[in-house]
Amino acid sequence: LRLVGDEESAVADLTAARRVLADIGAGPAEQEACALLGDEKSPGGLSPREVEVLRLVAAGHSNPDIASQLVLSEKTVARHLSNIFGKLDVGSRTAAAAFAYEHDLV
Repeated sequence: LRLVGDEESAVADLTAARRVLADIGAGPAEQEACALLGDEKSPGGLSPREVEVLRLVAAGHSNPDIASQLVLSEKTVARHLSNIFGKLDVGSRTAAAAFAYEHDLV
């Protein structure tokens, strides 16, 4: 779409693709979509969706609460948390929440 000059449609499609890739845990493909959008990555290399999940974790929400608020399955929330823990090199929700506060993500 960019090649034919339709930037608005290109951005819309890339944004939708990035969201789906984040939801299914396809990190490298999601990062490529972010790069094509020109989005800067958040601290720790977190995707925008991972930041959303982390903010809710830091606010004390459970996985079912997060799933409900973001309209995701609990399994997808668990996958995001696993990705967050890996990217931040932490082993608990508490440590992840501390990272969120230290980096003004909350």
